[in-house]
Amino acid sequence: MATYDYVIAGGGSAGSVLAARLSEDPAVSVCLVEAGGDGTSAVIRMPAGAAALLPGYLKGGNWAFQTEPQAGLNGRRGYQPRGRALGGSSTINAMLYVRGHPSDYDEWANLGCEGWDWKSVLPYFRKAERNQHGEDKLHGGEGPLQVGDQQEPRPVTHAFLEACEQSQVRLNKDFNGPSQEGAGLYQVTQFFDGAKRGERCSAAAAYLHPQMERPNLTVITGAHASKVELKRKRAVALRYLKGGKEHRAEAKREIILCGGAFGSPQLLLLSGIGPAVELAAHGVPLAHELPGVGRNLQDHLDFIHLWKSKDRDMIGISPQGTLALAKATQQWRRDGTGLLTTPYAEAGAFLKSDPALKRPDLQLHFVIALVDDHSRKLHMGHGYSCHVCVLRPFSRGEVGLQDANPRSAPRIDPRFLSDKRDAELLLKGAKITRDILSAPALAPYRDQQLYLTGEETDAELMEHIRARADTIYHPVGTCRMGTGSDAVVDPQLRVRGIKGLRVADASIMPTLVGGNTNAPTIMIAEKAADLIRNAG
Repeated sequence: MATYDYVIAGGGSAGSVLAARLSEDPAVSVCLVEAGGDGTSAVIRMPAGAAALLPGYLKGGNWAFQTEPQAGLNGRRGYQPRGRALGGSSTINAMLYVRGHPSDYDEWANLGCEGWDWKSVLPYFRKAERNQHGEDKLHGGEGPLQVGDQQEPRPVTHAFLEACEQSQVRLNKDFNGPSQEGAGLYQVTQFFDGAKRGERCSAAAAYLHPQMERPNLTVITGAHASKVELKRKRAVALRYLKGGKEHRAEAKREIILCGGAFGSPQLLLLSGIGPAVELAAHGVPLAHELPGVGRNLQDHLDFIHLWKSKDRDMIGISPQGTLALAKATQQWRRDGTGLLTTPYAEAGAFLKSDPALKRPDLQLHFVIALVDDHSRKLHMGHGYSCHVCVLRPFSRGEVGLQDANPRSAPRIDPRFLSDKRDAELLLKGAKITRDILSAPALAPYRDQQLYLTGEETDAELMEHIRARADTIYHPVGTCRMGTGSDAVVDPQLRVRGIKGLRVADASIMPTLVGGNTNAPTIMIAEKAADLIRNAG
């Protein structure tokens, strides 16, 4: 057993930030416990390595969870990849830096989350960010997280943007600028200068790896958190499994859960904190009843249009493609440039399904490869994909236990399309996307469309959606922040009814933001560090 001031369970995007920030004070000791590895392998550092990590081809770096069968998706089990290393899902994502819409955070405040409105969270976004274009009212210039322009977007990506213009979608140079609406190139969390130029700037690479030698910071990898130990409704220690044995890290001040939308509620439940019925079903002794644990799961359901192309200047499976990747690997190793710096999702758009709306309700990701079933279904040749998702779904799911074994995967049930409004909007988004991809600018690249003909009726297209749609990796909400009886944490991120225990990750979001979730998760951890420090 060892004793620390703060013990953090989970070294993902939030945990990496929190460990680095709390250990800035040499007077406190911090222990970070992470189930995965150190997040420094070449396949993680190389941006294009996500193609191997995301589908689970390389074991160990991805939890590769599955959902419960989804009634709205023809009874299929969905796939839920999550990063398993220091840096968490920022080690396997597309590196897209998107904050969401400012009104998303104002809605959090309106739901009782005081101090989480846009004006209050913007300083933490800016604190985290070192933007390639420097500092301004909306962007930071001195933060640990390097955010920059892509090095070499493919010609087909520029053709997509031209197709958007031809479809009456205006161009937008900055999705995190004064307006989110429009089409443009995504900025990415990638090192744009220094010795690591061209490498993925995961949360661990940005925040944690440079601080690993701090004498007051202990980082334990390959360690699976199993239980928060309570004493008279106070969190006193974190138990974890490593090397076939159970260990114990005692916390003098606080334990902070950073396991994400799946890991944090699972650890609370294994600790006896959650709905009494759920705990009883798995023989876990009730320590503190908290009905909201695991509830309120929200995620972005995604549908993909796929086009094969005779153009070879994309990532694909062919003799030319293999040769290009071999050359690109050498180029990346030499100077951090070239094709392998791509985020795959090079461009995108935030669209309104109805011009009368105040903010976009659909998001597109344009990818320079054929991405079918998370790249688990491979196709010979080259092509491009365009994803569309509903930004603020009405459907709500839950996370629970499969059993009382800490090493078992959590039970994940997003209940995709359980609210018919999501199905109606996703259908509308799929049709809008189809029209953009039919624009003249993409004519030189179009060869053969997979699965669809372009002539489907609404009913037929909806059947394709139910047959192929799945997550685009933004689960949130299962340890909801708020003030009501179903809230798990208060606006200070303290677990209701338990002293010395907080949650600081995407699970605390009361509602899903209108965009990608990595930047907001890093913001949450930055703000959490201040909340914890100010609490003494």
